[in-house]
Formats: sequence, C-alpha cells, structure tokens
Amino acid sequence: MKSKTEDKGIIEKAWELQYKIEKRQKQLGKGKYGRVLKMARKPTDEEYAKTCKVTGAGILLIGGLGFLIYLLTDFVAPWIGKLLGIM
Repeated sequence: MKSKTEDKGIIEKAWELQYKIEKRQKQLGKGKYGRVLKMARKPTDEEYAKTCKVTGAGILLIGGLGFLIYLLTDFVAPWIGKLLGIM
C-alpha cells in the first residue's frame, strides 16, 4: 500500500515546496535579525576597498605586535636574566 506522499505527483510536491519557501521568506523579517537583513545591501567598490585596507592594517598590526613580544621573550628576557644573575 502506498503512503500519502507517494501518491502525490511531481506537481503537487513542487507546489508544497514552493509554499514552504514562501512561508519561510515571510517569516524572515519577523525574527531576531530581520531588521538587519532588510537593511543589508551590497557594499560599493569604495567601501569594500576601505574595509580591505583596514582589515589588512589590523592583521599587520597584530602580527607585528606578536612578533615584537616574541623577540622580547626570546632575546631580551634572557639577556636581562644574565645581567641580573638569574640565568
């Protein structure tokens, strides 16, 4: 015996899928992030370039700071330790 879903043709299945998609789309603006999604837009080329520059500068700054800390712990700290007679 066939179940109820097996008896449905491809047209009925397509209409059900379309209904589910439309129902989810209507609920999109009512959720927690709906307002943000409604206001979202594609950035202009100028905005994208500025964002890339700021992000790149931040990565270089944090990487440089990490490298500076590495140099301090690897070279300066043992030198100070030898001067103080700890190492």
